[in-house]
Amino acid sequence: MGRIFGRDGIRGLAVTELTCEFAIQLGRAFVAVMAGNKKSRTKVLIGRDTRNSADVIEAALCAGICSAGADAEVMGEVPTAALAWNIKQRGACGGIMITASRGSSEYSGMKLFSHYGYRLGDDRESEIERLIRNNSEELEPKNRREYGNILHCESALDDYMNYISDLSANVDLRGMKIAVDCANGCASYTAEKLFTDLGAEVIITGSSPDGFNINQTGSTNIEDFMSFVTDNECCCGIAFDGAAERCLAVDENGLLVDGDAIVAVIGEYMSRNENLRHNTILVTHANNLGLLNFARSKGICVSRAPSGERSRLKRMLECSYNLSGDPSGHVLFPDDIPTADGQLTAVRLLEVMKKTGRKMSSIENILEKLPQIVISVPIKKELCKVWRKDSVIMGAVNECEEMLGNEGRVVVTEIGDEKIIRVLVEGKKFSEINGMAMHIVDTITERMSILADI
Repeated sequence: MGRIFGRDGIRGLAVTELTCEFAIQLGRAFVAVMAGNKKSRTKVLIGRDTRNSADVIEAALCAGICSAGADAEVMGEVPTAALAWNIKQRGACGGIMITASRGSSEYSGMKLFSHYGYRLGDDRESEIERLIRNNSEELEPKNRREYGNILHCESALDDYMNYISDLSANVDLRGMKIAVDCANGCASYTAEKLFTDLGAEVIITGSSPDGFNINQTGSTNIEDFMSFVTDNECCCGIAFDGAAERCLAVDENGLLVDGDAIVAVIGEYMSRNENLRHNTILVTHANNLGLLNFARSKGICVSRAPSGERSRLKRMLECSYNLSGDPSGHVLFPDDIPTADGQLTAVRLLEVMKKTGRKMSSIENILEKLPQIVISVPIKKELCKVWRKDSVIMGAVNECEEMLGNEGRVVVTEIGDEKIIRVLVEGKKFSEINGMAMHIVDTITERMSILADI
């Protein structure tokens, strides 16, 4: 059995891999770690997305939490950001969001949050994993007369929406006709009201979740939405993922506006209004060099962090940055929301459009993006991290880096929970970077075969 936690929480096939028995143990371990030795009754908030397995996983989590002596406060189908924001507001010791984010309906997952609403750090995840895997006897229910209760929170979604409205008090979208694709996920219950209240004319789609159609549309499968925007003669389109964490856009011509362009235009606007703290945008290795070049041309600094929300947020809190985003539209505004919020990202993007008079097509064109090749190479568990010490592999990587110089980059990283090495090569000429990527991949494949036999 591999590590329970990946870069983005826990994920697996619902009920068969991510079993009810596991969810019960996770609930108990979460209470043990987060509540500690508190003598007073504590509670854990639980939210879920719209996939049909969420009720089953939720019931098992509640059983584990309540058997450990804590209350489980159930919020129902809410955006991930709504759960994270409500944790501190309701005095909970933490929260668990049942979602596989961009994954299809047969998958489920869980994301764990601290009492501040931030994603759990490695230390607490490791302690939870230790209890589940190696010390399950510590999680056995104790003889007691009182157990936790299941509470139903009726106002959490409204409270969160009121907060987003307060953040958007100066945003006026009157005169804008926008299309919104909710991915048949959590934004189905919030997006139309949010943008309508801000004055926009909203054409909604992907807002009829049936438990099986989550992420069949939205930011994960955006092609049909591109035509939807032009067919309805909208000035732009906004597409979310199933948990409303990510936001991508479509311009008035039906062309994609990705996370790089969204972060660029929001960052420039914040910088011009002196709201971009330290005048810095935090990016990852996945961001296109076009974003970095754009930022430098505007006098904006760029800082890098590893991919994944936890790593990015940790760096942002350490350095007091207030904007980070990746190409998938996973944008962080930690001053306002403790986790990624696609709806807030959309509001900020539309605000820039309205106040600057820009069309969405001009936003996509502000970046001169470089061609990028990304190839994943499967790796055996026993060879994880070993490849970094191989002189032949690193020699191939260094050779390509020298050839590209300042006009491109090579990023080779190991994704441990997926057991792959990801090779990214970026430069001005597609044929050149494609050849480099294949050279590195072939070298890794050949050397892994040799190392496996040693």
